[in-house]
Amino acid sequence: MFNNLTVIELASVLAGPSVGTFFAELGARVIKVENATTGGDMTRHWFSRSEPNSGTSAYFSSVNYQKEYLQRDLNQEEHQDEVHELIKDADIVLSNFKESTAKKFRVDFESLKKVNPNVILGAITGFPHTSRPAFDVVLQAETGFLSMTGSDREHLAKMPVAMVDVLAAHQLKEGLLIALLKRQSEPKAYQVNVTLYEAALASLINQGSNYLMTGVSPEPIGTKHPNIAPYGDIFTTSDERKIVLAVGTQNQFAQLCDYLKLTELTTDERFSENAARVKNRKALIDILTNAISQIDREILMKELLARGIPAGAVKTLEEVFADEQAQKLVMTEKIDGTETKRVKGNIFSVSS
Repeated sequence: MFNNLTVIELASVLAGPSVGTFFAELGARVIKVENATTGGDMTRHWFSRSEPNSGTSAYFSSVNYQKEYLQRDLNQEEHQDEVHELIKDADIVLSNFKESTAKKFRVDFESLKKVNPNVILGAITGFPHTSRPAFDVVLQAETGFLSMTGSDREHLAKMPVAMVDVLAAHQLKEGLLIALLKRQSEPKAYQVNVTLYEAALASLINQGSNYLMTGVSPEPIGTKHPNIAPYGDIFTTSDERKIVLAVGTQNQFAQLCDYLKLTELTTDERFSENAARVKNRKALIDILTNAISQIDREILMKELLARGIPAGAVKTLEEVFADEQAQKLVMTEKIDGTETKRVKGNIFSVSS
C-alpha cells in the first residue's frame, strides 16, 4: 500500500515509533534515527522484571518493526547534514523533539522545508505552548484519567499501557494520511502537530460530557460504568474464575434475569429501569453475585452469549494468546540479535 513511501523516524519511546511501524507494516521504508549518545532509543533498555537485562527490550520491540536503524549524534553538524540527506528523498519525518531542540538540531519545520519542499512533518509534543517534559502517566494525571481509575480516591490506578501515547499516535496517523492526500492535489510541505495533552482530552468523550453537562467530577469506580448497570461489574463463578457483564439494554437485563431465575428484578422499582439500577447498583450487584457464584464460568458464558447478553471472561494474557485468533496477530522479527514478538498494529481489512 505504501511501498513507494519513505519515512524518517526521529521520534523515540512509543507514540512516534508506533506511527513509524504503522507505515512499515503497510510497506513503507522506515529509517529510524536514534540518539547515539544514549545508546539509541531509551526504550531499548526498558526491560520488564521477567526479561533478561540484555539485548532488545520487549517494550522497544512492541512499536518497532521492519525498520532500518541508525544511531547519530544530532549535536554534531555533520550528523545533522547526514539526516538532511535522508530527508531530501523522504515523504514523512516523525519527531517528538521539543521545539527548541528541533531548531537546535535543524529538524524543525522551517529547516526541513528548505531541505525538502514537499516533506510532511509529523510532530508529537507533550503539552501545547510549553516544553515541560511529558510521559504517559503525567498526562493521565493532568487530563483527569488518573482521577477516575482505580476503586476509590485512595486507590487510584494508571492504565496498564501507555494509552495516551497510543491515542496521540492514532491522531497523528489520521493527520498524516490527510496531509498525504492533500499533497497529491497541492504539492508542498505540510506540518501535522499533535499534543499528548489534547489527544487525551479528546478521548474523555462521555466522561468529559458527563462533567461538562452536570458540573460533577466523576468518581473512580473501578471497572464499572457510571451511566449503565450492570455494566463493567465483575463476578466470580463457582470455579473461582471471573466474568464481566456489559448489560446495556432493557432486553438484555430481562434476558439475564430470566436465565438466573431472577425475573422479579424486572418489576422491582429499584431495578426495573437503567437509571434506577445505577442508583441502586450495590443492592443489584449483591443479588447477581450470589446467583452467578453458583455457576461454572464455561457454562455461564455459553448460556449468556446464547441469549445475546454481552459478557466476557476475564482472561490473563496467557489465556488471551492461547486463542487462535490472537495468535494470528503475533509478528516475529530479529532485532540486533534478539528474537522479538509483537502484536500487529494494523488490523483493518480493505476489500472490494
